[in-house]
Amino acid sequence: MMQTLAGILLPFFGTSAGAGCVFFIKKETSARKRSALTGFAAGIMAASSVWSLILPSIEQSAALGRLCFLPAVFGFFAGVGFMQPLDRIADRFSSPQNAADRAQIRKMIWAVVLHNLPEGTAVGVVFAEAYAGRKENLTAAFAFALGIAIQNFPEGAIVSAPLRTLGNSRGKSFLLGALSGAVEPLAAASAFAAFRVSRALMPYLLSFAAGAMVWVAVSELIPESASNGNKNTGAIAFCIGAAVMMIADVAAR
Repeated sequence: MMQTLAGILLPFFGTSAGAGCVFFIKKETSARKRSALTGFAAGIMAASSVWSLILPSIEQSAALGRLCFLPAVFGFFAGVGFMQPLDRIADRFSSPQNAADRAQIRKMIWAVVLHNLPEGTAVGVVFAEAYAGRKENLTAAFAFALGIAIQNFPEGAIVSAPLRTLGNSRGKSFLLGALSGAVEPLAAASAFAAFRVSRALMPYLLSFAAGAMVWVAVSELIPESASNGNKNTGAIAFCIGAAVMMIADVAAR
């Protein structure tokens, strides 16, 4: 059980390590650097939606044959629909100072949290199977958790870095960035306790998170990265972020 607990916590440490990048970021950043950071975050979220969420959702629905895409499509649009009221809530409760930026960051944090929910569930399911002596052994489960931790590193950074540029202290930015991954061990523990139900819901949870992340990337981050005459900078950063996330995901398999 102690080994299982350590494995469940491993992805959270990955998020926390990524959030620690904030200690190397200056408080004040130029418009061009902000476009680069925003584009990079959008690239990570877009690539993660495809490689880490939508494709696994379809793969896990293979039993449906040619209709294996249905859970992914249903979950995807459920995630998009979930972000609609959340958009209005984030805009409403933003302070007048830097209101648009603060609302954008709130939405991005929500998207990352939602993304961590199915990943944490997957970790819990793998360790539950290992603990029960089923498909995966404990070593393979640890390898899977390590892969998720590697994926979480850039995600922790894309939460903490914008918080720092808005004037928050390094400590507060790090703490909020790390906490964005706190849902992962909670979801893993819940899935471990009831992994049969968790396995059945996985395709929907994965695609739900993908819909939320794509919505935030397209509606908030991509337009912001192209603002202030920095269209090329934001586009290049987007491509770099997408490549980084793709490499991290494939390397973790």
